Amino acid sequence: MTPLSNLAPQPRIVIIGLGVVGAALADELTARGMSDVTVLDQGPLWETGGSSSHAPGFAFQTNPNRVMATLARRTLDKLDGLLLGDQWLLKRSGGLEIATTPERLHDLRRRVGLAHAWGIPAELVGPDECARLWPGLDVSSVLGGLHTPTDAVVKAVPAVRWQAERAIDRGARVRDLTRVTGIRRESGRVTGVEVVPVPRGDADPELVPADVVIACAGLWGPELAREMLGFELPMRPMEHCFGISDPVPALIGRIDPVEELRRPMLRHQDFSMYVREYGDRIGIGAYNHRPMLVPTGGIASADDQHATGAHPAMHPLTWDDFAPSWDEARRLLPELRDTGFGHGFNGIFSFTPDGGPMLGPVPGTDGLWLAQAVWVTQSAGVAEVMADWIVSDDPGIDTHGLDFSRFDPAQATRAFADERAEEAYDEVYDVLHPQQPTARLRGIRTSPFHSRHEALGAVFGEGGGWERPLWFEANAPLLAGLDAVPQRDPWGGRVWSPIAAAEAHATRNGVALYDMSSLPRLEVEGEGATELLQGLVTADVDRPVGAVVYALMLDERGGILSDVTVTRLGPERYLLGVNGHLDRVHLEAEIPPGSPVRVRTVRGECGLGLWGPKARDVLEQVTRDDVSHTGLRYFRAAEIEIAGAPVLAQRVSYVGELGWELYTPAEFGRWVWDRLWEAGRDAGIIAAGRSAFNSLRLEKGYRLFGTDMSREDIPAEAGLDFAVRMSKPAFVGRDALAAQGAPARRLVTLTLDDPGAIVLGSEPVYRTAEAPPIGWITSADQGYTVGRTIAYAWLPAEDAEAGTALEVEYFGVRLAATVRTDPLVDPDMTHILR
Repeated sequence: MTPLSNLAPQPRIVIIGLGVVGAALADELTARGMSDVTVLDQGPLWETGGSSSHAPGFAFQTNPNRVMATLARRTLDKLDGLLLGDQWLLKRSGGLEIATTPERLHDLRRRVGLAHAWGIPAELVGPDECARLWPGLDVSSVLGGLHTPTDAVVKAVPAVRWQAERAIDRGARVRDLTRVTGIRRESGRVTGVEVVPVPRGDADPELVPADVVIACAGLWGPELAREMLGFELPMRPMEHCFGISDPVPALIGRIDPVEELRRPMLRHQDFSMYVREYGDRIGIGAYNHRPMLVPTGGIASADDQHATGAHPAMHPLTWDDFAPSWDEARRLLPELRDTGFGHGFNGIFSFTPDGGPMLGPVPGTDGLWLAQAVWVTQSAGVAEVMADWIVSDDPGIDTHGLDFSRFDPAQATRAFADERAEEAYDEVYDVLHPQQPTARLRGIRTSPFHSRHEALGAVFGEGGGWERPLWFEANAPLLAGLDAVPQRDPWGGRVWSPIAAAEAHATRNGVALYDMSSLPRLEVEGEGATELLQGLVTADVDRPVGAVVYALMLDERGGILSDVTVTRLGPERYLLGVNGHLDRVHLEAEIPPGSPVRVRTVRGECGLGLWGPKARDVLEQVTRDDVSHTGLRYFRAAEIEIAGAPVLAQRVSYVGELGWELYTPAEFGRWVWDRLWEAGRDAGIIAAGRSAFNSLRLEKGYRLFGTDMSREDIPAEAGLDFAVRMSKPAFVGRDALAAQGAPARRLVTLTLDDPGAIVLGSEPVYRTAEAPPIGWITSADQGYTVGRTIAYAWLPAEDAEAGTALEVEYFGVRLAATVRTDPLVDPDMTHILR
């Protein structure tokens, strides 16, 4: 992709939608020198009719996702202190989250840790301090609260106007009452946008020429994607009850109308509601009601809005849904008990399957972008990222969880979007465990081994729609053979079983079968495939047929876009183990026009990991092929037969033990499982799950893309420079790596000094008790065969030396930790190279 900043003359940029994202994006693009910018919106200025027009403006920064917290912080920093006339755009009122149950108070301790990890000021306060922060709050049921003093309220409509007018001052054009009816594309490029006036009357469509089009259509995004772009965008508009009281006698005359609020934003998450002041009134937002999915066609059209004044994103309040929250607000705030209800509405907001926005380039059409499902909280931060991404092809932040192409098209159906949007709404204020799996559309994607898993008492998690065993109850008797059975606190013990420890030990000492069917794989084939991959990955793939290499895909800055295994199956045919659909999108975008190279997602196959010191003993019983150490060497692959079934055997191991990944067409799957199971009886073969798998890979020092490293990180920082061959011909990111000096930060392995202590990820790391955090935990789990909890952490280079003593905060408790040299298990590779 050619950065726009390198193009001459100025590219013509069209933004569809003038909500908080479209206005902020126009501002950011023009600030980067893009002067030919046009913004189109079907509504009137400046309250155009989308979610921005009614959003309550709550901007809480603390989020389990570091990137989302960063985007929120950027939004607040940009708008802080700005005025539109005498109106403020953002007020640092602070936030107060109260707990009325022990479970919530416990979770607030975790949220304090999250805030500290991401650099957000926060403290846990008692009921008396809650009453001081929110005078008049009934704290008889309050156990404590989380105070975040730099959180804020944003006035969305003034923020839209201020940013749009600043873009106009730099030359941008804003056209309201202009409805988009089509997006023109030719030869794989966007060329323009078709528009008609609102109301249309007899007007013919007008073509607005464009080299770049960014759809910031908000609630209308799914319809635009479906009707104009030809794909299903997995986001859904949902109704959300919001009400405002009559004037509160105690507040009348006490708050300047311009000031509007004095007390913090208040969240009562045990009742799924939030509260804020509106001058002398109180506003109440309710998530404590049934999910209300807005059906297709359920949002008023631009013509309807113009003709009747109906607000597309505001439906009539459904009182039965809102009434319990009104009653609870009056219980919590005595000042409301003698106050009547004023008015309310069901506001419409966008929800996605994982809570993340929908950003990024549209595959197959150069110059076409989306910026959808963005709330006010992250709006300006998202615009900064999008502007950098569009102008310089460097978003400057990890985008794998933001890019709308992250979902596998086979999974991203309309039912998937509906079900997950409803679940996301239900869970907005729930206490969610980081390993908690979805409860929707379970069992829709299973491997051929599923019935065998069920027979062994598998407890399933979910990943990419797949049912994946976490552990097997059939292995519970193995706990008797452990010197000590690991324990966890009630929170850490959710979605966990000590059986995982037994499975890890069995893998290290015997042999285990792991279901690898959910691992995404791509086949890259055609004349030029070798050249393509050589230019895109860091390792040398021009190896003999059967060679397997571990490699990275980088961006031009040297940031890690993905890590992959590349198996050469033929002169111009390769099999890639990848991290998801984004890898396919990236590969296809780099194929030259007219090239015969094709990328295919491998479906209809299943995979098993057969690992452990006895793995060869088992495999040799069911195959006539040579699987000896010299016959099928480490990081080599071969087509073999297992009891008559065709299998691709790759001698690789993510758990750090001897073994193979074995792939076969799905119709042979159960046959292969059963033959291996029978052959392994004397060796004590077991089935093992993802919990043991994760622990074993941490012991071996293996990184997990998207959790441990991302495009924000370069290989040397992440401890992955071994996967880079600087001696090979040019590849994407090579020049940037050559110019890099010594890393200023590193991903390191820590172990907790207390053998019984655990952490789970996203905790802050400290050098001393008095100083602020110096880093954060990425992955963490108990290392069952080393007897210590293992955590990977990003730290300054000066704190990354082995033996450095540090502290990790877990629910408000400081745990002693020590930097270690990884891997902790088998550093000499003697286990794997048997």
